[in-house]
Amino acid sequence: MSELHSVAARMVEKGKGILAADESTGTCTKRFEGIGVESTFESRGNYRSNLFTAPGLESYISGVILYDETFRQNIFGTDHSIPKYLQSKDILPGIKVDTGAHPLKEGSDEKNTTGLDGLAERLGEYYALGARFAKWRAVITLGDRMPSNDCILVNAEGLAKYALSCQQASLVPIVEPEVLMDGTHTIDTSFDVTERTLTTVFDQLEKHNVDLRGIVLKPNMVLSGYDCKNQASVEEVAQKTLECLMKNVPSRVPGIAFLSGGQSDELATLRLNEINKYDTNWNVTFSYGRALQQDALKAWAGKLENTKITHELLLSRAKSNSLASTGSL
Repeated sequence: MSELHSVAARMVEKGKGILAADESTGTCTKRFEGIGVESTFESRGNYRSNLFTAPGLESYISGVILYDETFRQNIFGTDHSIPKYLQSKDILPGIKVDTGAHPLKEGSDEKNTTGLDGLAERLGEYYALGARFAKWRAVITLGDRMPSNDCILVNAEGLAKYALSCQQASLVPIVEPEVLMDGTHTIDTSFDVTERTLTTVFDQLEKHNVDLRGIVLKPNMVLSGYDCKNQASVEEVAQKTLECLMKNVPSRVPGIAFLSGGQSDELATLRLNEINKYDTNWNVTFSYGRALQQDALKAWAGKLENTKITHELLLSRAKSNSLASTGSL
């Protein structure tokens, strides 16, 4: 088994998931403002150090997605770099490499993710620093005459080019085509757009000769729009999501790690648990950010003396999602 295949398999190991801690400085600043903490290089490093040093985190977490700043920081109060520290806990360090979603055309509400310029050089540096996987997020917006075929295709091409570059640099690409759930659309509309998106993404991955056994797919669940009056049940979400994936994701893909996409902590976990009550072609797990961190962030509140409760809350959410990833919650 190649290194890519073995790393991809580790990332979606049964009972473990991926912690998304790759919030940009801007996003992190907004979240810190919500708890009354000033966002500085030091405070952001301290918060992430707090998360990663939770004892036993490796029992539930296979990998952590980091932001560039975090990748170059040390664990608070030590000379251990964060990637090397994670490796010492048998947790795979990963890195967000896209440079954000920007308007597809001037005045458009549709987005195109950028970051291909200089990507090969950056990937080589990250691998040398300890990264073993990377992440790139494409954003598909629903709305009046959206998404356009052009938007889906441009983003799918970007994901495929990124994925090939990663594999050439010995990094496993997380392929993240996120169909946003903002809006009043029904779960059936979500299904149709997610299907169009996944079909195009895998067409492009095949066209660019990406080794599907050496990727991890990070899709949205198929949900009702957040403002839809008729919210689908947990059971319907599981059934529609699995139907969409079974029709459109090749069995060569080793695993699927869902994004939480603004779902509540509880619903993201319950829906994952329901999905895992069914037999699938893949290991199906989580790659959650807020849905794992939110309680811990509030409890931390920028204070070192809150370390123990921060750890307890993070581990509690990680354990619940670990159980959900085996359908045994």
